[in-house]
Formats: sequence, C-alpha cells, structure tokens
Amino acid sequence: MHRVGSAGNTANSTRPRKEKRLTYVLSDADDTKHCAGINCLAVLKASVSGCDYLFTGSRDGTLKRWALAEDAATCPATFESHVDWVNDAVLAGDNTLVSCSSDTTLKTWNCLSDGTCTRTLRQHSDYVTCLAATEKNSNVVASGGLGGEVFVWDLEAALTPVSKSGDSMEDDSSNVVNGSGNALPITSLRTISSSNSISVHTTQSHGYVPVPAKGHKESVYALAMNDSGSLLVSGGTEKVVRVWDPRTGSKTMKLRGHTDNIRALLLDSTGRYCLSGSSDSMIRLWDLGQQRCVHSYAVHTDSVWALASTPTFSHVYSGGRDLSLYLTDLATRESLLLCTGEHPILQLALHDDSIWAATTDSSVHRWPAEGRNPQKIIQRGGAFLAGNLSFSRARVSLEGSTLVPVYKEPIFTIPGTPGIVQHEILNNRRHVLTKVTFEEKKEELFEMVSIPAWFTVDTRLGSLSVHLDTPQCFSAEMYSVDLNIVGKPEDDKVNLARETLKGLLAHWLAKRKQRFGAQASANGDAPSGKEVTTRSITHSRIEVDSNTENDSMVYPPFEFSTASPPSVITEGSQGGPWRKKITDLDGTEDEKDFPWWCLDCVLNNRLPPRENTKCSFYLHPCEGSAVQILTQGKLSAPRILRIHKVVNYVIEKMVLDKPLDSANPDTTLAPGLAGGPVQLSAIGDGSFRSGLKPWQKLKPSIEILCNNQVLSPEMSLATVRAYIWKKSEDLILNYRVVQGR
Repeated sequence: MHRVGSAGNTANSTRPRKEKRLTYVLSDADDTKHCAGINCLAVLKASVSGCDYLFTGSRDGTLKRWALAEDAATCPATFESHVDWVNDAVLAGDNTLVSCSSDTTLKTWNCLSDGTCTRTLRQHSDYVTCLAATEKNSNVVASGGLGGEVFVWDLEAALTPVSKSGDSMEDDSSNVVNGSGNALPITSLRTISSSNSISVHTTQSHGYVPVPAKGHKESVYALAMNDSGSLLVSGGTEKVVRVWDPRTGSKTMKLRGHTDNIRALLLDSTGRYCLSGSSDSMIRLWDLGQQRCVHSYAVHTDSVWALASTPTFSHVYSGGRDLSLYLTDLATRESLLLCTGEHPILQLALHDDSIWAATTDSSVHRWPAEGRNPQKIIQRGGAFLAGNLSFSRARVSLEGSTLVPVYKEPIFTIPGTPGIVQHEILNNRRHVLTKVTFEEKKEELFEMVSIPAWFTVDTRLGSLSVHLDTPQCFSAEMYSVDLNIVGKPEDDKVNLARETLKGLLAHWLAKRKQRFGAQASANGDAPSGKEVTTRSITHSRIEVDSNTENDSMVYPPFEFSTASPPSVITEGSQGGPWRKKITDLDGTEDEKDFPWWCLDCVLNNRLPPRENTKCSFYLHPCEGSAVQILTQGKLSAPRILRIHKVVNYVIEKMVLDKPLDSANPDTTLAPGLAGGPVQLSAIGDGSFRSGLKPWQKLKPSIEILCNNQVLSPEMSLATVRAYIWKKSEDLILNYRVVQGR
C-alpha cells in the first residue's frame, strides 16, 4: 500500500509542507475473513484444557485468531493496527504474539485478548520481513528486514534498538509506543551487526542506545533461532547463511552454497543443524559444528519459500512458488509430493498430525501430514529420491515423469474473501468498479459526467483503500438533489470530501461530545474545535466555506456501516502511522492523531483554499439566428451548474430585459460586475426545480448548443467542457429558440 507519511516543515524552510493523508479502508461485509494472501501462521497449543488456536497474518494488514475445533474454526478476534502487509508473526510464550509488517514496525499483542495492540516497536528503516523466537526464553525475539538490519528484542523490558546518529537521538526517545500512542521508556537494547559485537552507550536522557550498526549488506528474508536462544541464523539476497550469537551479537560464521536468495531457515532444537530453502529451488542441510553443507535436496522445480520440520528434525515439509507441498526424509533423501494447490505456498505450520499451509490466496488449508510419524506416509509408496543438483528435479519434470500427489483435497479449509485485484474509479467520482468482466462492466457503467478526481484508490490490502489528500480532496461538489438527500434544499452544493469525513468521524465526534461535554470544554478540560485549529494550524492558509452550514448531520449517502465499519489509516504527530476501525475511536484522538485539516473540516466547517471551482464561458446566439444578443461579456458559473440553469438565464433575459446595447456590453449586465465576467450564479441555483416563477410562464422554448450539438438540460458545464468542447480556451455556448414547442 502507499506508505502513510508527511514531510514536515522546519522553522527556516521555505519549502511547502506536505500535509498528512487520511485513508479509509472499506471492509467486506464479513470481516471475520481475510481478504488477501496469508503471509504467516502460528499455532498455540492448549496447555491443559480448551481449544488450540491458529494465528494468521495477512496482506490485508490484519492478524486473526482462530479457535480450532475438530472440523470447524471461528474467529473470535482480529488484530488490527498495522497499516501495511503483515509479513510474519511468532508466539513469544503463552500470552504474547509478535508481528512485523511492511509498515516498518513490530507490534506486540496479548494473543488471547480481543485484539488490542500492547506495544509498537520502531527501528527498521524498511519493510520488516521476518521474525524468529525461542522456545525456552519467551522474552527474546529477532527481526530482519529489507534495510539489511537484524535486531534482537527483549520484550519484557520493552527494548528497542536505536542505531541512528546523534542528530536524531532526540526523536528516538519515543521509538517505543504502546497501542494508545503513549511513549514507553527505552531501557536497553541489542542489535546485531557485522562488527562482531554489540556496543551499548548510555545517555542520561535516552536510556541505552547503540553504536550505529551495519548488519547485512542487503535485504534479510529469513531468520531462525534454536530453543535456548543461543544461536541465530539469517539469510537473504546475499545468498549466504550468517550465524550469530544473539546473546552477544557476535557473528560466528558465514555459510556459502546457495546460488540465489535465501527465503526460509530452520534450526533444530540444539542448534547443531540448520535447514535453508532458496530461490535456487534447493533445500540444504548444514552442520554448524562442521561449518559446512552436508546434504542438498533437489525437490522443488522453483523457489522454496517455506519450511517446517518434525519435532525430531528427521523430516522436513517444504513449499514454495511451484504450488507444491513436499515431505522429505533428511536421512534417506526420500521425498514425496503431498499435495499441489493453485497458489504459491508462503508459510507452513505443523499441527499434530496435520500441517497448515498459507498461500497467496486468502484461504488457509489444513493437510494431513502424520507429523508424529511421517514415515507412515512415505511407506505408502510414490516417493522419489531427491537429487543433489538443482537441475535434476527440473529434468525429471521435463521428461514427463509427473508426480502424483498423495492428497487431492485438504482435510479442512478456513475460507477467505477473494481479494480485489483490479479497480477503476468511475468518472462520477463516487463509485469504484472492481473484479470480474471488468472492461465490459466499466463501459456499461460509464456516465458522461466530469467531476474532479478528489480521491485515489489502491487495493494493496485486498480491500479498497481510499486516500484523501488536501486540498485536492475538497475539489468535488454535487447538488443535494443529485445525491438524493432528503431534507436539504435541492440546489445546495454538497462537498463530497467534507460529507465523507463527517461520516467517517461521526462515531468519534459523538464519543468526543460524551467524553468532554459542553461544561468540560467551557472549563478548558478539553480543546474545542476552534482551539484545536488555532493551536495546530497557525501557519496554515485556511478559508471558511461560507456556502456550507455548520452542522454535524450525516446524510444517508455518506453513512458508513457499523456492522462492518471501515478502518481509518493516518499518521499521528507522535508514534507514526496507525489504523483503527471507525467504531473503535473513543473521542480522545486529537490533532496529534488526525491531520489538522480533517479536524478543522469536521469541527469548524472550514475547508482549505481550493482551485477555482468556476467555469468561464461565452453565451452567443446561434449563427444565423434572429434572436437577440443577450450579452457579449464573459459569464462565470460553478462548474457543476446544469445546462437547464443556462436555459433559465436566457429565458429570463429575453422576457425581462431589453435587448443589449452592443455599444456598452458591460454596463447593462446586472448579474455581474462592470468590466469583468458576469457571475451567473446570481440567477440562483435554486430557481429551476422549485416551481415556475411568473416570468417562466411566458418562456419561449430554448435549446443550448456547443459545437453544434444540442446539450442535455442535465449536463453540467464541466461535463460539456470535458466531453463536448474539448478545448483549453473558454467554453462557447450558443442558444436558439425552438419553434412549435
């Protein structure tokens, strides 16, 4: 997804500040399901009684906890705080779930809670791609990412590495924040680097901070730790396996052999053996005591992305880009194709005698695996001997020796919702087309309307993410009658972004009023809307929208579902990007959490300066027509003004006004200013649909043309300019009297 961020202004800078963006993600009606690929899995076994749990992390930016029964799975909790893909998740002890994301953060959660984020850890400079945890020390978690960094975190002490220069240390004092955005103290840290040691400096105001660490030279894609936490292995685009002592940060060895990116790593419980899977299609077994590769397994025909081993490290399950799941005996080299799916396998999690497979699809499948005794499957027959050269499996495939999978169907599936993979903003700027029969449906839904592009959309999270950027988002207006708004004058202009923000923040506004109340505001216990604006935007250019009412009513077209509410994504001034359901906003969020322009719009009814929303045009009689010349000056009207208003203007001038004296074109234009364009809005946006005025009973029948084409009365000036006129210069309209009507 787009990264949420803003470029701040310094006191002496003349560069214009880029304002923060507000994004809302439209949820599927059934938001208990994932709507994008599943990147990670973690199984929590029931300690004494109760059910087992499966945790899934998705490209939709959320994690989910699934309560597992024999043939069923329910989702009692969704963990929502990341603002981009969730790339990996591990369990640290019985109560803590740790996740990492392309939003560059790690987050900790009480895994049996209702989905509250307990801590956000920030240090990575790029996507965080992988995590590793230990069995016996629940406090230690390692993380790696595309920035080439590897960090070791002590969760109990809420540790965060800080590897920036002294110039930025002041900003790093709030690196660790909890779910509510409050800073947690930084007490100490560990960071792994190629300097073979960890150096920790103590400062009086910032706790423990490290010497800047280089770490890997390139991206890190895989990590693994042994049960005791005495060994850590890492791999990535450098094609080598690095081995570290996470207790000291020292690098102990570097293992070479793979010819492409390393994508998956496993360590046995003792830390003697390591398994690696690579984009070179090979699986390698390393003896860390001997510091060498002891076996290579040519099982797959494409990249190996996922590995899972039996508890005794005697067999390995592997999956990857070739859509296939294999079981391999590490000692005898016998390998068996367990199943083939429709999507690449991203991660595997062994669960008793079955195995969960996460793929680029939004569903999760559970396959038979005989995890306690995998040899039972191999003894059924159909196994092949894994070669030790990568081309050997490819050659077998090319020669037509097609392997038959042992299992045709999974024993259980947790279904997801199909992700949106294609979208198009329709030109009415209110609807977005997604999914099947795309081009045909797009053509079917085409409307000849011209509305400014007031929002952008992406589907990176599998749902529609709608991005609002100021001031562009405030550029689109429509008449209330065109939105079917009941109880509002038909010709009131409605700013689409303003009403959308009111709908998104309606729950927040109600909670804010409940929390603070009129008396609290009067006593200064909580900032009012005006105080928020005055304090936050003293240097901003702002204008009051005098055409709008100061009301908080949310009209039906802008109401959002509370059953499956959208999530808001934006960047706070403290703690970085955040994400919440709009129904989870509690009213305490303020200008430190929301962009100032959102609050100023919702609380104070003020919109930032926008581009000119007027359309200039000339209005002349049709060539050869005998009708009188009404004006030779330039007219100006709102872009959304309909042609039937122009018709009314012509009729009004014909019936009520004398013919224009061509020698003095500007002096008799009552609706406008001498020497300037006539403001056509003076004839009223509300004069047409509310009944006939006395002069209209005498009206002749008038047609308006552009480029010799008769215009529909319902067309707007903007539509005529975009689709009929198609020129950069001022629009020219012609009028004529139609006889016999």
